[in-house]
Amino acid sequence: MTVAVLGATGMVGSRVTAEAARRGHRVLALSRKPAAHDPAADPAVTPVAVDVRDAHAVHRALAGSPDHGAADAVVLAVRTEPADEEFLVGATRTVLDAAARLGIRVLVVGGAGALRSPDDPGLLVAHNPAYVPAEVRAVAAAGLAQWETCRAHTGADWVYLSPPALLEPGARTGRHRRGTDTLLTAADGRSWISAEDLAVAVLDELRTPGTERHITVVHQDAAPPAGSYAARAS
Repeated sequence: MTVAVLGATGMVGSRVTAEAARRGHRVLALSRKPAAHDPAADPAVTPVAVDVRDAHAVHRALAGSPDHGAADAVVLAVRTEPADEEFLVGATRTVLDAAARLGIRVLVVGGAGALRSPDDPGLLVAHNPAYVPAEVRAVAAAGLAQWETCRAHTGADWVYLSPPALLEPGARTGRHRRGTDTLLTAADGRSWISAEDLAVAVLDELRTPGTERHITVVHQDAAPPAGSYAARAS
């Protein structure tokens, strides 16, 4: 399987790229400014310069070229800092449109905000101050808009993966639990996963797709020590 990763230089995208190559897949590492790459060190990875705002460039990259083959699946793992809802929605729509024309599956690494709150299924995480404080509401709103963009796109084969409330660089353990549209918590009651284990979940889903459009994952063990680096995935 050839996996295209859009946002391949980001926290999640770089780990998805590494995980896919580790499992023996060819990877098209797509980003606006590809990182330096040594083909001898990792011949499975082909960096490709692509601006996700350019619909023609995205289509060409996924369809294949004389330099690389076509993608069998695409992972969209782009984010902006600060949150840019218009960019995120446009990028998502562009990738879904291209994938629909090419007949390839899309896995969107989205935000936790689209999930239901575990203690109140009628309340989305994006609207729950227990998980989304004021300083990250714009991030949660952008992720929710991205989810709605996917829901409105009936022509593409897509799945939306919401991380738990806390997503951070860490260890690859392979110990994660899969759920659907409700925020999950780990053994100690916290909702978290390492970016490395999220990448494992992404490849698991690509290799053995489920039937749900909206899924989430969480680490099975206790959370990392207080004070460690953390990036909210709302």
